[in-house]
Amino acid sequence: MSEDPENVEKMEGDSAKPDRMFTLKKWNAVAMWSWDVECDTCAICRVQVMDACLRCQAESKRDFYGKQDCVVVWGECNHSFHYCCMSLWVKQNNRCPLCQQEWSIQRMGK
Repeated sequence: MSEDPENVEKMEGDSAKPDRMFTLKKWNAVAMWSWDVECDTCAICRVQVMDACLRCQAESKRDFYGKQDCVVVWGECNHSFHYCCMSLWVKQNNRCPLCQQEWSIQRMGK
C-alpha cells in the first residue's frame, strides 16, 4: 500500500505546528525618568538633583502645585547642581566645585 506524498506532507505539516504555548492577556508598561545629567547627585549638598536640596527640604519651599520647588542648574562644564546650593557656593568661590573651571551657567530647568 502506498501513501499519497501530498497527504503525508499535510499530516507532517500539521503535526509540526504546535498549538500556542501561551496567550498574552494583559500587559503593563513601566517607565522611569531622570534628569539628563552627567552626575545625578549635587556635589554641594549630596542630594540627588531630582529631589529638593537640603535647604529647600528644611524650609519646606513649595511651588504653585505643592511640589518642592528646587531648580537644577547646569554649568558650561556640564556639571549640575541645585540652584540654591550653587548660588551660595558662587558667593564664596566662582568656580565649579567639581572641575574648578570658572562657573558660567549653561542652562536651568526643573
